[in-house]
Amino acid sequence: MKKVEPRILSGFMELLPQDQIQFNQMVDTIRRVYEEYGFLPLDTPTIELSEVLLAKAGGETEKQIYRFLKGDTDLSLRFDLTVPLARYVSAHYNDLVFPFKRYQISKVFRGERPQKGRFREFYQCDIDIIGNESLDLVYDAEIPTVIYHVFQELQLGKFTIRINNRKVLTGFFKSLGLENQVTDILRVIDKIDKIGEEAVREELLDQKVSKDSVDTILSFLQISGSVSEKLTKLKELSKDPLYQEGLEELEKVFASLKDFQVPEEYYTLDLTIARGLDYYTGTVYETRLDDYPSLGSICSGGRYENLTEYYTDQHLPGIGISIGLTRLYSQLKEVGILKENQTSLAKILLVPMDKENSNYVLDIATYLRNHGIKTDVYYQEKGMKQKIKYADRLGIPYVGVIGETEVKENKVALKDLETGNQELVTKEELLKRLTN
Repeated sequence: MKKVEPRILSGFMELLPQDQIQFNQMVDTIRRVYEEYGFLPLDTPTIELSEVLLAKAGGETEKQIYRFLKGDTDLSLRFDLTVPLARYVSAHYNDLVFPFKRYQISKVFRGERPQKGRFREFYQCDIDIIGNESLDLVYDAEIPTVIYHVFQELQLGKFTIRINNRKVLTGFFKSLGLENQVTDILRVIDKIDKIGEEAVREELLDQKVSKDSVDTILSFLQISGSVSEKLTKLKELSKDPLYQEGLEELEKVFASLKDFQVPEEYYTLDLTIARGLDYYTGTVYETRLDDYPSLGSICSGGRYENLTEYYTDQHLPGIGISIGLTRLYSQLKEVGILKENQTSLAKILLVPMDKENSNYVLDIATYLRNHGIKTDVYYQEKGMKQKIKYADRLGIPYVGVIGETEVKENKVALKDLETGNQELVTKEELLKRLTN
């Protein structure tokens, strides 16, 4: 029989057990912090009707959609979690309590060219807050506060949440007479960290932006200083009403971040943050690890006012942020930030010396599991050396050996694989040792 090579498509990730454990622990940390701030879990379908999912899509986004026909039904795989959220909130408007705070940790799919750090199937860890008619700017500060605590818990080193406002950028470009080119300019400057200032200059000139305007834009983007110093400098640069509105919003967001007690060394005002997606209308965010700038943004998002307009006449403004966990995990693994992890989740491996002891072994295993101790049992008839090697290779720290003597004395021979020490203990003493 001809053998088929066991392989997966490029742009997809599957992990060995020890890595999957580590990945799941990151997910659990993110979920716990999200829930601590009152976000509710949500899970939307992987497959959506194309007409619904793509109501606002276009350009590069639509080119990346996995789209197919099943009979006469036009279907698409979700490409993010925000558009399905807009559909969900519109459909369940009468059943939800606003502001509606939800989190979703799920896979999304994009048919883009796979490359380093870019996947076709990947997990996003999203939080969004949806308001009914209005949404207070304090929520724009709560979002980065949550992210601050997530990355503190993940212990990935120093990071900076970079914050800007699309109204400031749009208003500034309008004051230069570039109101018809705002969208194109935003997409160009959003790439400045990837392609550099000179490449941005060339692309802006290609967009028919005058040399003087390009110089003014690049000078504007390079305004330096602390958050308060930047805000002071920005106030005098334009009298455009939208520009001034954006500045006022930024001032309120940064003031609220202080109230949330987020240390200022973990956030900054960065005028280069534009976010390329069209649906962002106000505050925008990107987060980077200070010691690993080459990783790029590890978390991004912003405020959107009109994302539900294709589904409902209700005005449902929102603010959200997303951690691209698959990309983040793969890059953290590559640069060596993540420590090696054990292959098994079990804290102890119980080893019966012969099958006659199985009932006693299973009684001990059930006792430990009922008290929250992850317990594995080795059933294969192998030598003790092989059994110990099995536990050692999986990173299980303890082995509980059970033979005729242990059964008679109602005890377990507990072996610490790190120290090599072994002692005879009761099941109550065993539980105490494993709980510490």
